[in-house]
Amino acid sequence: MTDPLAGLPRVTYANAASDFSALHAVFDRELPAFAARETGRDAANHVGGDADPGGERYAVASPIDARLTLGTLVAADAAAVDRAVAAARAAAPVWRATPWQDRVAALRRAAASIRRDRLALAMASLLEVGKSRLEAMGEVEESIDLIEYYCDQVEAAQGWDRDLAAGPGGERGHDRLRPYGTFAVIAPFNYPIALAVGMTTGALLGGNSVVLKPAPGAALSAPALARVFEEAGLPAGVFNLVCGDRDTGARLAAHEGIDGVAFTGSHEVGMQLMRAAVAGRFAKPVLAELGGKNAAFVTASADLDAAASGVARSAFGLSGQKCSSCSKVYVHRDVRDAFVERMLGLASRLVVGDPRAAGTFTGPVIGEASARRFEAAVRAARDAGAAVLAGGMRLGDDARAHGAYLSPTVVADAAPEHEVNRRELFVPLLSMQSFDSLAAAIDDANRSALGLSAGVYARDAAEVALFDDRIEAGVLYANRPSGATTGAWPGFQTFCGWKGSGATGKGGLGPFYVQQFMREQCRTSAA
Repeated sequence: MTDPLAGLPRVTYANAASDFSALHAVFDRELPAFAARETGRDAANHVGGDADPGGERYAVASPIDARLTLGTLVAADAAAVDRAVAAARAAAPVWRATPWQDRVAALRRAAASIRRDRLALAMASLLEVGKSRLEAMGEVEESIDLIEYYCDQVEAAQGWDRDLAAGPGGERGHDRLRPYGTFAVIAPFNYPIALAVGMTTGALLGGNSVVLKPAPGAALSAPALARVFEEAGLPAGVFNLVCGDRDTGARLAAHEGIDGVAFTGSHEVGMQLMRAAVAGRFAKPVLAELGGKNAAFVTASADLDAAASGVARSAFGLSGQKCSSCSKVYVHRDVRDAFVERMLGLASRLVVGDPRAAGTFTGPVIGEASARRFEAAVRAARDAGAAVLAGGMRLGDDARAHGAYLSPTVVADAAPEHEVNRRELFVPLLSMQSFDSLAAAIDDANRSALGLSAGVYARDAAEVALFDDRIEAGVLYANRPSGATTGAWPGFQTFCGWKGSGATGKGGLGPFYVQQFMREQCRTSAA
């Protein structure tokens, strides 16, 4: 079959300004046919290599237009979760005994399947999340690179199996990393392919079996990922899929047959999972990425055009629904007016609308709960005397009447402890503060319990060095017009949350990820 994307440039999060007119032509041609062909289907859970209908069926509507039903999924009941965990545990010894070289080969086959179907998967993400074309395409390309990069790390480490130096009396030590057993993987709505694939791949390469619980709205991506891992040739039960809401995820994570949990989502839920993981006879590993309250700093020496571009892209891309979205910007008082002029000019030109269209910068938020959170935050900021410099409203004209479309919003000078400055809101709302001292601004940002990503704009190398040394976050960027706090890519940036943004001190996308799904064992033999 001819690849419709053959010869076209890849989309990454750093090259969105490139000429993708040929890619848009492909979307114009293929998206209507994909929607007509793929939406409206009934999907089942995937347990032990077979479909599992256990549970209540529910319909999933697209956030783009609530009248568009993407399909139906089954909310796995307790018995179905039990069956999925049992199937995974039964398959775990076979997968654990599979040589690491064969596990790598299987995951590379999964990457090949995603590469072959990357256009369809991107269209699934677009309809399911409301992503723009380029955001959706970038997510799928990232998922391919996640698998390939993690496979490369396993190969480079030779499966983390090595001899140690000779000990006293000639004893020989041998060190190896071994799987925990069975992992629950709980994925969020905003990256239904890349984050589900990344966590699942890490667990599988580490020799664990997996039960994946995707976001409740993953009507198109979840069945597609089940097909991807089935085509990879994994033994039955090594990969299992159960759908449902938060209750399904909690039931899975707390299951006595689960040996570890990989989770991406809110700080609140992640902390609940970690508390539960240490409440049993022994602590279970929880690999958690828990969002951020990410700040950017614009100094008096900054390139203001680059700063405005990077902050706007990070604050309003995907309507602020990235854990790395920039939700606070500190601007030096001397350049505030000039920065605001540029920033508001950019914000006014961003197209918020149906992401099926080529010219759309960002689509709707995922649902009504997000819209209510946005409206409440704007109202609270106004009531507290903050200035709303841009946006602050829901966009409810005829073309956007059946989704939660929100205007890119800039709020200025809210009190330091106001929720727009302290709470992760996951909406397109940017809070701006002025500063005279960069060190003091960084210290204020560090008061947050979260520490995922941060960015700085400064031509003065000493200011960049101060930022690098002082900010309490795991993902740092300097002078990037493509994104102040967003845009990490496998092998080029790691994605590690500090403080309340992460659980392990080691992040995804980097060289220390897969090892977290394994535990160390040392064997010593007498001379």
